[in-house]
Amino acid sequence: MLGCRVDALTLNEALEVLGRFIASGKPHYVVTLNAEMAYRAMHDPRFRDIVNRAGLVTPDGAGIVWAARVLGNPVPERVAGIDLVQALAVRAAEEGWRLFLYGGAPGVAEEAGRRLKERHPGLNILGTSHGYLSPGKEEELLKNLKKTSPDVLLVALGSPKQEYWMARHLAGLGIPVAIGVGGSLDVLAGRAKRAPRFMQELGLEWLYRVVREPKRVKRALALPKFMIAVLAEARRTRGRRK
Repeated sequence: MLGCRVDALTLNEALEVLGRFIASGKPHYVVTLNAEMAYRAMHDPRFRDIVNRAGLVTPDGAGIVWAARVLGNPVPERVAGIDLVQALAVRAAEEGWRLFLYGGAPGVAEEAGRRLKERHPGLNILGTSHGYLSPGKEEELLKNLKKTSPDVLLVALGSPKQEYWMARHLAGLGIPVAIGVGGSLDVLAGRAKRAPRFMQELGLEWLYRVVREPKRVKRALALPKFMIAVLAEARRTRGRRK
């Protein structure tokens, strides 16, 4: 899709993949791809390479699901980062997987972790850190991650920063799974709200976010550009088949 790999998996299948990554003990990072990210990757070869080297790329966003269908390679369902995190928390509590939460404004990761443990007794969250660290404090975080050795690291730095961060540090940390989760910690901490279910089902969650946060308008402009690029690619693909 515009040069990006997207894995055609359901939410449950994605969880099974994460389980295999954890069992392997080898580092893997997960990209939750939305239309804005895919459009960026189209024009940024370095970012596109990071996406395509991920252990798993989930279709996070109605735009990606739509594009996959238009291009003739449909995915079974949307696998949004927030849904993946919530399902992962259930599985982690059952399996004993250890989590670490990194990102968001001061207090967000800590509150998200508190609420997750409240909802899922037995969930082991080894630690949290906000995402506004000085270079020295980030070095301390990296040392702490190596020391605590979580099974899963949730990275909420926003895209593309979180993807660059995972690609740069994960091999050295040796953490089996790192997932770029964008604003998911804000939702889990109660700092942000998801769109009503009917808007999610209609693929209008992006519109809900723009209405609540007008500063997102500029970012939302990538969506029509993405759609135009997808339609152009679909025409090229049909032309090659004739």
